[in-house]
Amino acid sequence: MIDLGLKASTKFSQIKDRLHYQPEVFEFYTDENDFTSEGLKRLEYDIEWVKNEATDKIILHHPMKYRGMATELVAPESDCPQLYHFIEQSSLDLLQLAKKHRIQTLIHGAYARQTQHFISMYPSLIRAEKALFERLDHFKKLGGENVMFENSISPLFAYGYPVDEEKVLAHHYRLAFDVSHCFIKTHGDNQALINSLQNLKDNVVHYHLVDSMGQTHDSLPVGDGKIDWERILPCLNPQATNIFEIKLADEANATEQVASYHYLKDLQG
Repeated sequence: MIDLGLKASTKFSQIKDRLHYQPEVFEFYTDENDFTSEGLKRLEYDIEWVKNEATDKIILHHPMKYRGMATELVAPESDCPQLYHFIEQSSLDLLQLAKKHRIQTLIHGAYARQTQHFISMYPSLIRAEKALFERLDHFKKLGGENVMFENSISPLFAYGYPVDEEKVLAHHYRLAFDVSHCFIKTHGDNQALINSLQNLKDNVVHYHLVDSMGQTHDSLPVGDGKIDWERILPCLNPQATNIFEIKLADEANATEQVASYHYLKDLQG
């Protein structure tokens, strides 16, 4: 059931390295430089390159930063006009490519490091959360079957606790599930992670498989952390795709991603 899913930026050396392994799923991690007119042309070329050489199961990961700031959907237009408009336009650019090429766009519901800074721009956490769901609903309407939303480890759009998950499920989003984010959010609780995977299973279309010690965003190779993968594997939606979102020693070499894939395949027998 596990895919050989690899991630890469739009750098030639990274794409070439990943294609060497003939991945079944390919996820592009875009950054703000990919959203110039030339950058978008290059990204479209890269999509076709991956399609021709390996797979049409391609995910476009929305850029995580803009001019040093996290691309938090909750950022209000009134206080952060440049960031807000970059998030809007870059999302539209990716959704247009996704629809044209029949692939997927992944947008983070929230991150963590700077989330509280943006939450503080609202009168309360409840108001901030309401604003976030309005943005998510907006992109859901625009993206349809070509968009998914990933969980954070912040007070916004996190998995791991039923009260939060019920809010997410009420919107019927197509979900991306980062296993390590949920594990960290629940302070390294494998049972809470399992409960979350089971609760959200039918809505999940894509997984980020990555290990963690459960305390910080450490992005460890699978098997190097405290996640109980033998118990986790049966909880995954078999219809969903996956990649291995591992911190690499060398970004031009996917060794740790591929090793993580083989670790899980060995567990499966």
